[in-house]
Amino acid sequence: MRVVVCGGGIVGLSAAHALAERGVGVVVCEAGSLGAGNTERSAGGIRTQFSTRVNVDLSLASLPVWETFEERFGVDIAFRRPGYLFLARDGASAADLRDAVAVQRDAGAETELLTPDEAHEHCPELRAERYELASYAATDGFADPHLALQGYATAAREAGVDIRTNTPVTNLEVAGGAADRTADVTVTTPDGRIGCDVLVNAAGAWAARVGAMAGVDLPVAARRRQVAVVDPETPVPESVPLTIDLDSGSYFRPEREGRALVGGHFGGEAAASDPDVDPDTYATGMDTDWAVTACERAGETAGYFGPETRIRRGWAGCYAVTPDHHPVVEVSRPGVVTAAGFSGHGFQHAPATGRVVAELCLDGAATHVDVSGLGRDRFDGDTEAERHVA
Repeated sequence: MRVVVCGGGIVGLSAAHALAERGVGVVVCEAGSLGAGNTERSAGGIRTQFSTRVNVDLSLASLPVWETFEERFGVDIAFRRPGYLFLARDGASAADLRDAVAVQRDAGAETELLTPDEAHEHCPELRAERYELASYAATDGFADPHLALQGYATAAREAGVDIRTNTPVTNLEVAGGAADRTADVTVTTPDGRIGCDVLVNAAGAWAARVGAMAGVDLPVAARRRQVAVVDPETPVPESVPLTIDLDSGSYFRPEREGRALVGGHFGGEAAASDPDVDPDTYATGMDTDWAVTACERAGETAGYFGPETRIRRGWAGCYAVTPDHHPVVEVSRPGVVTAAGFSGHGFQHAPATGRVVAELCLDGAATHVDVSGLGRDRFDGDTEAERHVA
């Protein structure tokens, strides 16, 4: 079997590596440089705290790889684990948080429900009086996406993967179909045509365009998301968790030397001014007005962020978003496997997703994680948005 992976982000490289480990000849076609789509712009979060079982399962299946990454790939990805702290201000969000923790614990995650005073012990400047309930998982943390990407790229090459950068896929032809997963696929690039049995669409924010070439309609939109690095008024200790206010959408986490990374998607007027963007032309710089708002929202959560907080720098990335903030992972048609639309969760779920993609290509079904609910046919009816989208 021969497989072409469209997309050289961490999901595509994880899939290529998993396929090569099973003896498949793999070509990766990346339109730009590796990770240039969104991996290099990720905040690097790795968590088990989600409100749906499939996201928790993808996290738990990925966690052993993140924990042993240096042993497996020879790269220290600076995986720090101060935990994630989710905060609920009112009865409705507290009820949602209780339900989410029940899902997590049922799946095997080590999540705790905390009182605001207990949460304050993890985040000493927390404005605990604002909150009704919190959840915390000590297994959660964050890593360096660039280093992880390089680890996968090196391992994939060593396993025989042909990685081609600056090689966009310009056309696809899919003919015939054997069983329910392979076909005669011709991939056209500026450097020529490549024949294969399966095309893996791991193109992130460009996935809908790639899908359209193959006759697959994907409800994946590109959305701009921003991050700022700041010098807080009071330095944030590295032991403080990544802290998320579920009601405001704000989050922050410690960086080195007392600095902090702040972000969030704030809803309301922000959502109204946040339409789909063109992933080829969106502004990759940070908006100063947004950064000021992000710091103000972080200041509502914790006393680290007072009026003397200084904004140092920032950037914007491009999420590949579906209507329910869950990815499409499926055999879309014979010869086309899709792994896209992770809505900001692709980095942390890449290890499990890569193995699932290999199973879909070679076995026709996934056994590593049950992704049967991640087919695009779920959008034929109503959808329910995922709460934990920080």
